[in-house]
Amino acid sequence: MDKINLTRRGALVGAAGLGLAASGCSAPQIDAFQPQTDGPFRHGVASGDPDNTSVMLWTAITDDAGGYRGVEVARDAEFTDIVFQQGEEIAYVTPQPLGTLKIMATGLQPDSEYFFRFVFNGMTSPVGRTRTLSTDHIEQFRIGVFSCSNFPAGHFNVYREAAENGELDLVLHLGDYIYEYGADGYASSQSMELNRVSDPVHEIISYEDYVARHAQYKTDPGLQALHAAAPWVMIWDDHETANDAWATGAENHDPDQGEGDWIARRDAALRAWYDWTPTREPVRLHERRAFFEIGDLGTIAAMETRLMARSPAIEMGDLPIDPNVEMNEESIAAMDAWKADVIGDESRELLGAQQISEIQDVFGMSVQNGKPWRIIANQVIMAKVDFPDFTQTMPGWLRWIATRDNEFARRFINSTRFSIPFGLDMWDGFPAERERLYAALREVDADVVTVTGDVHSYWTNDLLAADGHRMGSEFVTASVTSPAPFSSFAAPGVNYGNMFADANPAVRHCNMREHGYIRLTLTHEAMDAEYIAVSDILSTRYETSVESAWRVTPARNGQPQAMERIS
Repeated sequence: MDKINLTRRGALVGAAGLGLAASGCSAPQIDAFQPQTDGPFRHGVASGDPDNTSVMLWTAITDDAGGYRGVEVARDAEFTDIVFQQGEEIAYVTPQPLGTLKIMATGLQPDSEYFFRFVFNGMTSPVGRTRTLSTDHIEQFRIGVFSCSNFPAGHFNVYREAAENGELDLVLHLGDYIYEYGADGYASSQSMELNRVSDPVHEIISYEDYVARHAQYKTDPGLQALHAAAPWVMIWDDHETANDAWATGAENHDPDQGEGDWIARRDAALRAWYDWTPTREPVRLHERRAFFEIGDLGTIAAMETRLMARSPAIEMGDLPIDPNVEMNEESIAAMDAWKADVIGDESRELLGAQQISEIQDVFGMSVQNGKPWRIIANQVIMAKVDFPDFTQTMPGWLRWIATRDNEFARRFINSTRFSIPFGLDMWDGFPAERERLYAALREVDADVVTVTGDVHSYWTNDLLAADGHRMGSEFVTASVTSPAPFSSFAAPGVNYGNMFADANPAVRHCNMREHGYIRLTLTHEAMDAEYIAVSDILSTRYETSVESAWRVTPARNGQPQAMERIS
């Protein structure tokens, strides 16, 4: 994959020779987009949160001690037809080594492609491509769905592939855009060989720490290329702040270990996130959520599931019984009661009543307007998924290896006999909230397609209410680089994805081996979901494949939404 075809449609050429394919009408050829290794624009350019007449534009200005800074937006890549220009002289008393610049480009035409570049003291940035959303009839719209990009775990080849071949109108990033761990933390074992050691080397806590981490990620040429190729809609999951975050804390936050107040850390992280992403800002930092109308094709809801309303986590260590006990009527009854009373507690929230009401209102209007698609940009698996019984499905030799001198593994494997949820940090840890969302959608006759991240693996799921009513479909994207579940227990001939699919009626497909993204193509007749996988993340050389492809047909003429595998 070292040599890239530069004649692809919309040949914006990306970092390290990437071809940034543009969707819609064919764009003119422009000079190669190359990441700048010196000068003021070393972190690339980006656009995001488009509507029909405006889009947020972003860059960082390195070693910024003041001067003229601005942006130009044009209909053509040569900037002979400039339609928006804004800038001013800025003087700093103290030089800003990593100053960011966000400017809202306004007065644009709906459903139109634009090119943009930043200017700093006579120097110009790389050129980016963006587009506005339609307010009218639109035949096709293509979305790339991404999640879980851990810098020390590998190269961002997934971003690179999407920039080159995705032909995307919009990027949906579902969270874990950065990770907060120190250099010896999660998925960092090969970071020195890859020259991708986390910066700073300690776990990030302060605003300055989070800024440095964002800045490091933005040096990746694949990430720069995709940011320059299409507008992004972004929502965080947990690692933008700290692992397994909820409204009032996080698993990876301990005030007694010098990490300070959770709200202070949360706000520092979010302030850095807004500063370093092309996103519009809400009145309160942690209340990010947004709706986007894709002409007469559909509606996208980018929802916040971590910091606004989420209840504290339930841990598997809180099981009411010793998992090693005999499986009998008493132990089964204890586990069933725990699942019903603790996990099923009606007071547990994930979205919160306000967001559920907002989704109901917006999706209800989408239905009334005859739009075929309603997409929820979601962080954690929504479908009901239980662990398979590993005491039966895992080969005996592998169980012996896993549990030898490992009491934790023994307890975990034995606990799966009791049909426990795959993830209590997922919607299965909040079943009452899931039913409230489903009930709100059913009131307005809104079926949905949920796109999901977090779990570092491909899944295709049916969304089923507790009474069996089919609410819609769920497409779960693999990670950009983060390790797949059970990667530490990988073994020849053992397919964990098949185990989960066999054990769960809602799971159509599960692949726990690949890295990649999902390319959604929306038309009025169908939504096609292609699972685009890359063969390697430890080298910049890779091959691509379509891991599988799925087609959803919309609810129409009294027939419900339906899904089938097409490859």
